[in-house]
Amino acid sequence: MFSKLLATIKKEFLLLIRDRIGLSLLFLMPMVLIFVMTLIQDSAFKTMNEKGIPIIFVNNDNDSLGIMVEQGLRNNDIVSFYDSIDGNPATAEFAQKAVGEGRFLVGIVIPKGATEAIRKNVSQLVSETLNTEDSTIAKNEAQDSVEITILVDPVAKKSFLVSVTSNLHEFISEVKNKIMFQAFSDQVAEVIPEGSKAPKNTYARSQIIKYKEVYASGSEDKIVPNAVQHNVPAWTIFAMFFIAIPLSGSIMKEKNEGSVFRLHTMPTPYLLLVNGKIIVYVFVCLIQFLLMLSVGQVFLPMLGLPALVLGNSLMGIFILTLATSFAATGYGVMVGTLATTEHQAAIVGSLSILLLSALGGIWVPSYVMPEVMRNISAWSPLNWSLEGFYKLFLRGGGVGDIWPEALKLLAFFLITMAISSIANRKKRSV
Repeated sequence: MFSKLLATIKKEFLLLIRDRIGLSLLFLMPMVLIFVMTLIQDSAFKTMNEKGIPIIFVNNDNDSLGIMVEQGLRNNDIVSFYDSIDGNPATAEFAQKAVGEGRFLVGIVIPKGATEAIRKNVSQLVSETLNTEDSTIAKNEAQDSVEITILVDPVAKKSFLVSVTSNLHEFISEVKNKIMFQAFSDQVAEVIPEGSKAPKNTYARSQIIKYKEVYASGSEDKIVPNAVQHNVPAWTIFAMFFIAIPLSGSIMKEKNEGSVFRLHTMPTPYLLLVNGKIIVYVFVCLIQFLLMLSVGQVFLPMLGLPALVLGNSLMGIFILTLATSFAATGYGVMVGTLATTEHQAAIVGSLSILLLSALGGIWVPSYVMPEVMRNISAWSPLNWSLEGFYKLFLRGGGVGDIWPEALKLLAFFLITMAISSIANRKKRSV
């Protein structure tokens, strides 16, 4: 039995290396795909995670509100702050034109006298509350609410702009409330005896709730999601499953040449005959994975991109990679067994893998899909593998965390092999 298995492995290996151009493309094309997709998506991930959102700021106020908003934007990690255009101080008119041309994603214009308007409105509020003699005068001097203009790029994605502008609204509102609180405190202090005067840092002391951003990861290091962390595992999984096409083509070629009928005359189970294919192509998948890791850790950093972070569990990576390899080869055997022509195997194999990868979150992350599509995505074997690598690479998981995904992939392999065996028996009996 073992000698027959070695013979089938040798046969598949010789057939595989016979087409050296096809074998080289099997390794090189996924590497090129990772390069291209990572470079394309890098700017989008930078915009979400790093200093990359270009904002043009126009401060016509030159008082507390304008100064505090400017300081906050300059110190914000998600913002690339600009207050000039082509070396000239930005104005509202030029800022609107620049944002409309796509040079900036967002523009913020603080109107003239914004801080003074807030102070006058607060003065009126305090005077009415305390019924002071100046309430009528303050009411006459009070102005309408301050209008801060936020310019947005018309071609930018709506969902992204909503996220950015909502953060800006929250930040500007906090600054405005700080000014109002301080002004209110100053007004109240004027009618309180001098010995009971409120301290100047009342607002700072009143902020008893603070916020701290923490990545929910088991890793001690802060692993920031980026184009490399997503694209390397995602397109590696895609390449491993795409091996189903040459694998199914190999099965169809044996059928067309008649060698499969000679194999059927041997007193050997069908699954033993295909075990040679499975072992050889699983080995090819493992080599693919190692090449993809080299791209993420060595070659992409040469282009100025961040290096792939592997997480804390090499054993977990090996187990998940092996399970993915078996699932991919099992799928290829099933397609090759069910197909009746080589052309049919190529079409069904390629289209089904493209569909499974789209549903599995390889192209578009599953969390941005509608709920119905997310539920469907949970049935894609590519999604199981991708979620497993997310746990290892981004969430600091280990072997115990990826067992559900690994077991589902192995179950998928067993199901595809069972279907292949049943289909082969039916075809032989016809």
